[in-house]
Amino acid sequence: MAVIGLVVNPTAGKGRAQGQRDKLGAIWKARGHQVVDLSAPDLAAAETSARQAVVDGVDALVVAGGDGMTHLGVNVVAGTTLPLGIIPLGTGNDVARALGLPRRDLEAAVKVIEQGLAAGPRVIDAVRVTDTSHSMMEWFVGVLSAGFDAAVNATANRLAWPPGESVYVRALLKELSRYAPYGFEIDIDGKLAWQSAAALVAVANGSDIGGGMRIAPEASLDDGLLDIVIAGPVSKATLLTVFPRVYRGTHVSHPSVSVRRGREIVIKPRLDLGQAPPDAHTDGERVGPLPLSCVCVPGALRVLAGRS
Repeated sequence: MAVIGLVVNPTAGKGRAQGQRDKLGAIWKARGHQVVDLSAPDLAAAETSARQAVVDGVDALVVAGGDGMTHLGVNVVAGTTLPLGIIPLGTGNDVARALGLPRRDLEAAVKVIEQGLAAGPRVIDAVRVTDTSHSMMEWFVGVLSAGFDAAVNATANRLAWPPGESVYVRALLKELSRYAPYGFEIDIDGKLAWQSAAALVAVANGSDIGGGMRIAPEASLDDGLLDIVIAGPVSKATLLTVFPRVYRGTHVSHPSVSVRRGREIVIKPRLDLGQAPPDAHTDGERVGPLPLSCVCVPGALRVLAGRS
């Protein structure tokens, strides 16, 4: 029998997750496990409950919701030996997709977590992101967006319609109407790598954003490296042509797009080179304004998922 700390986000998937909390508890108990319900009415309270449960002692922290709830779980357990289980019930579910987890299937998701408890967790990298003064720090496991991709993410988070991944398409069209290139300075492993305008900047540990956009198709969760995808200062017409290719991952072959790799990425705004970049987002959640530093920490996270 395992002691499961369960956190369900009542707002994930436009309210779908809340209706699944009792069902999840019943599934775990029917399988002989003890469930500690850590759910709360908002993410801040849920994170407080989850951190207290880690102190009190659970065998695994299991989060049920979308990428925002996964982000919460990562920030509770990264850098510890406590494993994280993920039950994807949200809109994007990009981290779950990168891990190959079953989405919106409670029984299948619970079975994968049980298998992980029995066989041992999969060890993957996580990314520590700080501002340049190091006054803030948090973790992410998927992608940090800092350009047009971040603007689309922010707009999608505010939209109530349409449901599911289609909300990102509507957000893309809304943001395209006010697009202009952003000014960036980017360092990779201590060396200047970019000093120009750009449309899109993504620092990727995982491959997907926005409900299946393959922003960094070659990114790996356990290679100790980050992929940074930069789309140069393209026109609105070119952006409209290139951005839809993100769904297939073929945008990386466009001459305006480059992919580089490194362990530490520092992104700074350059207002003399373009408009101010939007606030960065990681795993679908707002982090804050640039400048930001992203450092890949190999093996920082244990997840109850299939082997790589």
